[in-house]
Amino acid sequence: MKKKNVREVALDILLQIEKNQAYSNLLLNQTIKREKINEKDIGLLTEIVYGTIQRKNTLDYYLSQFVKIKLKKLDDWVLVLLRLSLYQIIYLDRVPERAVVHEAVELAKKKGHKGISAMVNGTLRSLLRQGVPSFNKIEDPIEKLAISYSHPIWLTKRWIDQFGEDKTKAVCEINCTPPMVTARVNKMKVRNIDEVIEKLEGEGVICERGDLSDDAIKVIKGTLPNTTAYKEGMVTIQDESSMLVARALGAMPKMKVLDSCAAPGGKTTHIAELMNNEGEICALDLHEHKVKLIDEQASRLNLSIIHTKATDSRKANEVFEKESFDCILVDAPCTGLGVIRRKPDIKWQKQEADIERITLIQKDILSAVAPLLKKGGTIVYSTCTIDDLENEEVVKSFLNEHSNFELDETLKERLPKKLEGLYNKGMVKILPSDFNTDGFFISSLKKI
Repeated sequence: MKKKNVREVALDILLQIEKNQAYSNLLLNQTIKREKINEKDIGLLTEIVYGTIQRKNTLDYYLSQFVKIKLKKLDDWVLVLLRLSLYQIIYLDRVPERAVVHEAVELAKKKGHKGISAMVNGTLRSLLRQGVPSFNKIEDPIEKLAISYSHPIWLTKRWIDQFGEDKTKAVCEINCTPPMVTARVNKMKVRNIDEVIEKLEGEGVICERGDLSDDAIKVIKGTLPNTTAYKEGMVTIQDESSMLVARALGAMPKMKVLDSCAAPGGKTTHIAELMNNEGEICALDLHEHKVKLIDEQASRLNLSIIHTKATDSRKANEVFEKESFDCILVDAPCTGLGVIRRKPDIKWQKQEADIERITLIQKDILSAVAPLLKKGGTIVYSTCTIDDLENEEVVKSFLNEHSNFELDETLKERLPKKLEGLYNKGMVKILPSDFNTDGFFISSLKKI
């Protein structure tokens, strides 16, 4: 059986995402392993898949000017083939346009019939001749912004209401760019970040210091998981804004800490490192297979104070005594609207109703763990979403119902000075456009 080429594999992946709402990152990794994709082709495959999803709205707008019937009436595979081909023509300089068109026509012949391949050929060649159409025909400013930067109209409108047009435009624009790979340096094993950078350089991975977190390095070139430094637990792949959560918690050696929504363990292991592996961390997650991921990370980093349990954190009071923890992290399940760059399918799969639904779970978790905190202790509530309803509004709701808690304004003392100006009392929201990181919300709540 002839091996599939990169574009055919990309088409298969994109179709599964379109039909089954599969997660792009998981599906891509599984496919790379199953199809035994060449190392040199992995980058192109990843770029085609993520880029096509990321720019879907814009690509459909362009195609609608050249396809005679409505796009909805096309077979799914034909529309996806046109999208991924157009993405390469417009956004990838290194792929010759003629090669893209030829490949698309051959794939159309293989999957369909002569009529479809002729339509694909005609559409792409017309677009090449005439160039991409302007967005100036779009009269509504919100729709124009949404299509120009490829985000759902409902989400664009929601963000404009919350952040204003300029900030929304900046977020949408950066969401269409590939994220930087960053890693956290394990300061229990390495005191000097430059030492790690030098060690990685010797293994062909070029890094530099991070922009936001003291613990961070940015990967300029190379693959971290293949290095000795990674295998020996000197570094952990994590976004810079995510690294701030453990620092916000302020856990000290000998403390007893609850991480109530811990998988896959990036923040849990960071807390353990900051505690110098002294004390106790109880790490919970709902799913057994996700708990194993925390155990794997703890093992790689030689952290012995992390004890995991598969349980619903909304029932944590059935597992632990009241007032038994010095501090608690609630890195709550959320819509993930701050990590669209890493998981571009999120913006097309989520709906406004999902935001309202998830806030009920967030509030339940906070209320469930609050009695487990000692007086004078802190709960850090964080999410990787940027929506007000899941963040500030959840915190306000919790404080209204729990008079024995207050916002902890010392939060800013534990976080970088660069965040100055983003604080709202004991809360801080980082937009992806602020520091070229994931979008994140962090708040600190003190029990009085």
